[in-house]
Amino acid sequence: MRWKPSYILLQVVFLLICGTLQAQDIKSHEQRKAALEKDIELIDKQLDENRSRSQSMLSRLTLIRAQISNRKALVSESNRMIRKYSDEIYLSQLQINRLDERIDTLTVHYGKLVRSAYRNRDAKVWYMYILASENLGQAFRRYSYFRNLSGEMRRQADEIRDAKEELEKKKASLQVMKEDAEKVKASREKELEALQKEEKQSEDIVAQLKRSRNRYEKELASKRKEINALNREIERLIAEAMKASSGKGGKDAGKAAEIDYALDAEFSRNKGKLPWPADGVVVDRFGQHYHPVFTRVKLPFNNGISIAVDKGTKIRTVFDGVVKQIVVMPGYNQCVLIQHGNWFSFYCKLQSTSVKAGDKVRTGDVIGVVDTINGDTQLHFQIWQKQTPQNPELWLRKR
Repeated sequence: MRWKPSYILLQVVFLLICGTLQAQDIKSHEQRKAALEKDIELIDKQLDENRSRSQSMLSRLTLIRAQISNRKALVSESNRMIRKYSDEIYLSQLQINRLDERIDTLTVHYGKLVRSAYRNRDAKVWYMYILASENLGQAFRRYSYFRNLSGEMRRQADEIRDAKEELEKKKASLQVMKEDAEKVKASREKELEALQKEEKQSEDIVAQLKRSRNRYEKELASKRKEINALNREIERLIAEAMKASSGKGGKDAGKAAEIDYALDAEFSRNKGKLPWPADGVVVDRFGQHYHPVFTRVKLPFNNGISIAVDKGTKIRTVFDGVVKQIVVMPGYNQCVLIQHGNWFSFYCKLQSTSVKAGDKVRTGDVIGVVDTINGDTQLHFQIWQKQTPQNPELWLRKR
């Protein structure tokens, strides 16, 4: 069988493309794995703090369930990569088999050339064979055959050598893939073991909550009061800001607080592109939720998200704007409200602030440092359009 240069070139291009895609996929896997592991490490710290300082079993349950979600995502990512490696190993083995067949074919053809050369090693035999030709065309073809025989042998020997080198490289690559696949499998087993422990912790907390329902209903009622108070305060602050902007806040109030419509439009165009106010894990999401244990109990509507972060994390603005107010709220400590035209961003659970009302801020400016409240180090973050709360995760960049 003769392997045409064009066919060999196509094989090389195919292998290069596969290698590039595999490298990109492995890199993407490593990035996703690193991000999930970072989130898991952060929640582990939160759980340690929560265990020693917080009396809220519901808060601990929320953290553990967020941890379980991340752990499942990590296991799922490992499973995906194991399937990917399995497919790559299968394809590589097919390529190795084809190379083996190619080498066998080349070797058989080379053997025939060698035997032919051996039989015709005497120059007199060559001449007699050429002279015995029936016509000039046949004589020329026989002459060309003998003349090119040694060159063909060298070419075939080179092809065999190149194919064997390619085969060895492919076998080495296959071995590396198998070793990498085993590492991913071992990592997955560790994650599954950790996942089982976390699910057991979750079950234990659920059982404890059920045994002490009256106590945790009181805790929930206290939390509901804090949330409702916060929501009323935000609505009041935004209403005041809008009133001042419309010129109804007193003489010359409209001029002093005129809405920046260019900024307003720019904020609107950046939906899904805003930077995160802090690097962390979302542990409480926007919207209406029910109690994770007493599933018929409706929790207070969440106008924002809670982001678990490291202790001492600096909180940054998500967009240009003006600091409208800094307030202190029970359960939320210091809170900063920033206006961006008809849009508002709200940052709560700060230990300290580095801005004051009236300050102009730019995207990414530090406005304060997060606080640890009852063992939870979390930023509570909200976005409002006038007096309507928005889902912040729809406005922040995808991770």
